[in-house]
Amino acid sequence: MNVAAIQSDIAWEDPQTNFERLAPMIARAVGGGAQLVVLPEMFACGFSMSTASIREPADGATPRFLARMAAEHRIWICGSFPQIDPGAERPHNTLLLCGPAGEAHRYHKIHPFSLAREHEHYQAGTDFLTVPIHGARVTFFICYDLRFADEFWHTAQQTDAYVVVANWPDRRREHWRTLLRARAIENQAYVVGVNRVGTGNGLDYAGDSAIIDPWGEILVEARKDPTILLGEIDPARVADTRTKLPVIPDRR
Repeated sequence: MNVAAIQSDIAWEDPQTNFERLAPMIARAVGGGAQLVVLPEMFACGFSMSTASIREPADGATPRFLARMAAEHRIWICGSFPQIDPGAERPHNTLLLCGPAGEAHRYHKIHPFSLAREHEHYQAGTDFLTVPIHGARVTFFICYDLRFADEFWHTAQQTDAYVVVANWPDRRREHWRTLLRARAIENQAYVVGVNRVGTGNGLDYAGDSAIIDPWGEILVEARKDPTILLGEIDPARVADTRTKLPVIPDRR
């Protein structure tokens, strides 16, 4: 499976501008052969706590944009947005995965980032999401989830690749880069980490998006500019890695 990580700048709380920026980048990724396109966390609005103004229903503008891109380009595509459900007091930070035939899968961020008071504005999720895409089993996480290894361990045996979408700030960039490789090495799976760049609400974002193989080797990596990373996920390489070094069966 060919995957594209789109590392973008995000216009603060301005979905339409972000849609207009991303549409041509998505088209270029598809032109490069991408079958799964990954956008950053909160790609349409930034990591905002102003949930009263930015939250959207499950069929809001951001879900419609993802569904349209999936149908138009015949791809799978994902990114997160602030989804509010009927009767709920707070939205979830929700990763939405849309497929070419109208498929829609959702993952609610399990670990809100308390340092930014995300837990006061967003509900925590409880369930994992793993979806087979073009023969590869893909599990999805959001930003702060990356720090909690047990969630990745729990899903490892059913996973060929982890996708982690983020708004990870520059001041902790080495944590991001190190943890992405650690999750790949310890679970012997691909990791696709997609971060934003630019400045949002006074924070700088370094990007450092990457696609990492099951041995922890960085296949492609970005720096601080908007860019598109292309890489291949090969489930056979995951199986071969786990056969040659059977770490997971030894896990207690």
